[in-house]
Amino acid sequence: MTTEQLKPPEAVSGGLKKEFTLRSAFTIAFVFISPIVALYGVFALVVTSAGPAGWWAFLIVLVGQLLVAGVFAQLASKWPFEGSVYQWSRRLAGEHYGWFAGWAYMWSLMVAVAGGAYYVATFLPIILGTQPFGSTTKVLVAIAVTLVVTALNAAGPKAVKTFAVLSLTAEVVGSIVLGSILLIGHRNQPLSVIFDTAGTGGGDWLWTGLFAAVGFVGWAFVGFESAGAIAEEVVDAERNVPKAMVASLLAIGAVVLFSGLALILAIPDMKAVVSGAMLDPTAETAQAALGNSVTKPLFILIVIGFLASMMAAQTSASRIIWSFARDDVLPASGRLSKLAGRHQYPLAAVVTAGTLSMIVLCAGFSAKFYNTLVSFSTGGFFVAFAMPVVAVLVYRLRGRWTPGRVTLGRWGYPITVVAALWLVFELVNIVWPRSPQLPWYENYAVLLAMAFVALLGFVLWFKVRTKVARLAAPPDGRPAGACRG
Repeated sequence: MTTEQLKPPEAVSGGLKKEFTLRSAFTIAFVFISPIVALYGVFALVVTSAGPAGWWAFLIVLVGQLLVAGVFAQLASKWPFEGSVYQWSRRLAGEHYGWFAGWAYMWSLMVAVAGGAYYVATFLPIILGTQPFGSTTKVLVAIAVTLVVTALNAAGPKAVKTFAVLSLTAEVVGSIVLGSILLIGHRNQPLSVIFDTAGTGGGDWLWTGLFAAVGFVGWAFVGFESAGAIAEEVVDAERNVPKAMVASLLAIGAVVLFSGLALILAIPDMKAVVSGAMLDPTAETAQAALGNSVTKPLFILIVIGFLASMMAAQTSASRIIWSFARDDVLPASGRLSKLAGRHQYPLAAVVTAGTLSMIVLCAGFSAKFYNTLVSFSTGGFFVAFAMPVVAVLVYRLRGRWTPGRVTLGRWGYPITVVAALWLVFELVNIVWPRSPQLPWYENYAVLLAMAFVALLGFVLWFKVRTKVARLAAPPDGRPAGACRG
């Protein structure tokens, strides 16, 4: 990646303060992706889908997402505005297109928060030494967890940065130390096992089990773009936001590939994991290697990872809401666009994001609720990612693209093409129904959820469409809403 000395767009913050440096923007993006969430959140799903060969799914998705990160780095450098996907898309393909891109991204973030809270609620009984929660209790606990995260975000940027740094330290040390211990002293499988599907997939693993695993791993490598969602709060955003996005994804990828390999090689009974008899292969493998005393610290580490990831996702969601509100294209935009406290942060947008995630949790009385949240959130991210990437590809084909400070040079066009193809493939892969034996509403749960969010978006867009149509990006490249002062 090279840097061109082009004059950056004049970013007007609309009152936001530049509270984040390159390091803190990297930290926010890192804890959003989170090695704990990226690996342990989907590990069981990946191994039961593709066996130990599912490790390759992490590598495949990482490469695909690095291509996307390269495209996003250029967009963030050219338009370093709060709201990232929304602001980029509206400048590339028009206001209505941008509005729906932002809508998809906003809901993906809030559903990700709900999914994280639900996952935390499943682990708390182990930490507390109590019986597993029933469905109702689990939902209520998940709502309480979301309230805690919302309160943390409402405390302002300083609290967010402090918790993010503590979480990053705990996660990296925990992941690398645990992975090293397992890899050096507790190997139960040969390295060649990563080429073995262990009978999963029901046939040719390349077309069945691995594709399913790649779909689940899509959840693992989203969040790097969160550095762009807070762009107007980042010092020297034209340079630092692109660096934070790419560096966070590379760092997470390295930790996840290492920890994932160590975990697979340490599994004592691969057949039990693949068959689903070992319900939590992460915890049970660590317990078999290190004894019962490791279980509680491991789950505490997992909970910290999910809380930090939720916090970063909610931070991004609140900035998307605020960016919409600044442009006056949401109901109650006047209230949602207000900034609070001496740090001038979007408190009303934070509370709104938290409330909407809690509403999502009220539907969580199904045994497959977490899987549906993971798949829907992942699919939503890939819809939101694809919209600006496809739009910038069209821009390039028409010869209209002019880079900002960061450019991929002559590699920009082929990387954009492959990134667009990757996103479309992964989106289809995620929503593809793979369980015909299930009731239709479960088999198509992700598509139904996405259709519902899209319908809700159309209803809301119909109410604000005239405001959206009047919205136009000012010629100096500033966020449109900033013109109103």
